[in-house]
Amino acid sequence: MKFLKFIVIKKVFREIFMDSIDIKILDCLQVDATLPVSEVAKQVGLSTSPCWNRIQRLEQAGIIRGRVALLSAELLNVDVTAFVSIRTNHHSTAWFEKFSAAVSSFKEVVEFYRMSGDVDYLLRVVVPDISSYDEFYKRLIEYVDLTDVSSSFAMEQIKYTTALPLDYAVK
Repeated sequence: MKFLKFIVIKKVFREIFMDSIDIKILDCLQVDATLPVSEVAKQVGLSTSPCWNRIQRLEQAGIIRGRVALLSAELLNVDVTAFVSIRTNHHSTAWFEKFSAAVSSFKEVVEFYRMSGDVDYLLRVVVPDISSYDEFYKRLIEYVDLTDVSSSFAMEQIKYTTALPLDYAVK
């Protein structure tokens, strides 16, 4: 008999036990979230009801945060990607709240990180062209006081995935 490895993920007083079947379900859904539950069940070796129950449990635990459509940036005319490194001398809560609200309000910002090291914040910005980026930049510096802003433009996308590595989920 095969023994399954289990992992306990603790999150806000919740515990969820994941096994290799849960990992297979997550793998299927990361590849194609539109798969019918019956197809996912078939791929992971379950019947439909237990598979559906597992998916519901993974959603309720927050492991599956949502299901989305991945869109073509090129066909939607936002195929210029800029990585914006920001440094600041301001580290107060009030400044951060103002900065965070401003950055979050820009639809062009698709990722926003607080960093360690020489850069305080990193943004991934998508726009149609350089002049649109310049307009974005001018709006950004209007809202908050920044020490240094540096932009790098992606010349070519070599790898892009939204799939997380699942090898680390069960140890």
